Amino acid sequence: MSGIASQLKSSQLLLLLRTNAVHSWRRLLSVREQSRLLTGIIGLFMAAYLVLAFELFFHGMQFIAKFPGLGAVLTERLLYTLFAFLFALLLLSNLIISYTNLFRNRETAFLLTLPVSSQTIFRWKFIESMILSSWAFLFLIAPLLAAFGLVREVPWHFYPVTVLLIGLFIILPCVFGSALAIAIGRHLDRKNFQILVILLAVVLLAFVAFWWKTNPVDDDLLDRRTLEALDKLLAKTRFTLFPFLPSYALSGAVLQWAEGVTRSAVFFSAVLLSNTLFFGSLAFTRFGNIFYDTASAVQSRSGGAFQFNFFRARKNDSAEPGFLENLFGKLFWLQPDTRALAVKDMRMFWRDTTQWGQSVMFFGLLGAYIINLRNFTHQLTSPFWIHAVAFLNLGACAFNLASLTTRFVFPQFSLEGRRLWIVGMSPMGLERIVKTKYWLASALSLVVTLLLVTLSCYLLQMPWADVAFFGAVVTVMTFTLNGLAVGLGVLYPNVKETNPNKIVSGFGGTLCFVLSSVYIIASLTLLVAGGGGFQSHTGLTVACIIGFVVLSFVIGWLPMKWGLKRLGNFEA
Repeated sequence: MSGIASQLKSSQLLLLLRTNAVHSWRRLLSVREQSRLLTGIIGLFMAAYLVLAFELFFHGMQFIAKFPGLGAVLTERLLYTLFAFLFALLLLSNLIISYTNLFRNRETAFLLTLPVSSQTIFRWKFIESMILSSWAFLFLIAPLLAAFGLVREVPWHFYPVTVLLIGLFIILPCVFGSALAIAIGRHLDRKNFQILVILLAVVLLAFVAFWWKTNPVDDDLLDRRTLEALDKLLAKTRFTLFPFLPSYALSGAVLQWAEGVTRSAVFFSAVLLSNTLFFGSLAFTRFGNIFYDTASAVQSRSGGAFQFNFFRARKNDSAEPGFLENLFGKLFWLQPDTRALAVKDMRMFWRDTTQWGQSVMFFGLLGAYIINLRNFTHQLTSPFWIHAVAFLNLGACAFNLASLTTRFVFPQFSLEGRRLWIVGMSPMGLERIVKTKYWLASALSLVVTLLLVTLSCYLLQMPWADVAFFGAVVTVMTFTLNGLAVGLGVLYPNVKETNPNKIVSGFGGTLCFVLSSVYIIASLTLLVAGGGGFQSHTGLTVACIIGFVVLSFVIGWLPMKWGLKRLGNFEA
């Protein structure tokens, strides 16, 4: 009987895999048929990234390899640190995606009503979450590993072996992420668990703030003992050499195989394989029943967790305004219907833990980095490096903002769904609704981005004129990126879909992120080419700043204009 049950589960899983593969292939073909030109642009952008990233990694590793005795040490520590941080990021990504796929997914809820075992459903969602969370990881590190292989002049079999090792590696964070997602889903409504999570987050942030500090190295040590100085500078990366980290086994296998030490490479590969087989089989055979019990607990709750009273209306007296109503009520210059729509959007955003959780994670990591700028600003004595770090901070903040506007702002119009005609019949009209969403998203994102960029410039001890310049630049970028996301969200809506992840993964969401990235790269190129506003007002400086303003106006205004014009078709 157990053999028959096992065959039935395998056949059900294969049916789910085959059905979703065919569906994904048909969606890809339909996207190509919609606009071959736009699909070609996206493909060209991806190819350009691979080529550009490979060139940067290749020349960077060649430069490091020129230092005799130090190049190998720096390259090895770079790989250990890279895979350790990528493991942490993959763990967070799998946690968020697994929680959404397991407990906030319509397909999962539908499959639970069918004669399909819970173990089969979990296996399918486990595979789907692993693919969704890991494809970008593979896309990012492919140029790095290719450049590493060419610089080290490795044999041909290094590349297929590395691909196999990475395939084993990405299973582990998916197992741990799904386990954490099940634990959080099971206990998230308990107050003690919520308080424990908040305390752990605060303790972790304090630990990072006080522990992650650079060790200053004096000039005498640099002159006398280079290896000792290098070891002191890399002291904070020693945790990546912890033998029980999965990233340590992957890094060791890759490095040993590149050096030709086959016995050590096979040992590290066997360690990685054994861990993957153990934890993977544990997830495939034991997590199904736990997932079913957790899904039942999640669906039986009356409301989500972390919905504090000041973000929702009163329970006892529905006519009494809540915190958000009182806050927006002070904005007397806004019309009442505009304030009501803003309150509704903020409350819907807050109720979805996965959305604001990702926002906190993105800007939290960037904020932790910026706060730690104070630990090494005394080592930046050259104005060139101070301005270079400032522009890098601006670019990091802009790309974070582009990710968030694509992820959250772009699907706002589509999330109104099939109720869009009801919203269109309201006295506000669709045009005012879209404009309200734009100004609300721009205002909220501007508070965060302007604070981070201003703080980074202040910690770099830049003059107030330069701080004002960077503040003005990030303000223009914020309004531009939000305008692009809102406009394309109206031009490429998907009102039949209720899952924002699937809305973003469509054609319009991909185009939004591609155009946002091209805009950021072009803007930074113009600003750097013009001297960044720090030199005298030469003709080149003025021309580059004017070019940045014109580019921002076109990228942010044209999609909004075309989107508002198309709203007439919805209302008609």
